[in-house]
Amino acid sequence: MVGSVHAAALGTGAASGVSGRSGTNGAGSFGAALRKELEQSQARTVEFSKHAISRAEERGIDLTPTLLERLNDSVERAEAKGAKNILALDRSLAFIVNVPNGRVITALSEDELKESVFTNIDGAVFL
Repeated sequence: MVGSVHAAALGTGAASGVSGRSGTNGAGSFGAALRKELEQSQARTVEFSKHAISRAEERGIDLTPTLLERLNDSVERAEAKGAKNILALDRSLAFIVNVPNGRVITALSEDELKESVFTNIDGAVFL
């Protein structure tokens, strides 16, 4: 009883079991922020730099919806592991991707894969 009276006198809300914060405003803004972040992460698609677009065109790389979906998936998997710059590759194509920005930096065809050394990456993901 003394503890409850003392807490009430100090205005901490311990006597009534209520914290000093309003539960609805804080929860509502957090919930809205969480929903917004989830929507953005679900709608996130990789973007191509001008350099990557020109390289893809030069090298005859067809950027199909299926390929873009696979790139998006590789970026999500790399992000979950904390990677920053990845090499996303399959048998005949490779892409250097900046994960935090979701941006493809360059695109390589099968011929370049045979002769290339990849630096400044911290992960590799198979498409």
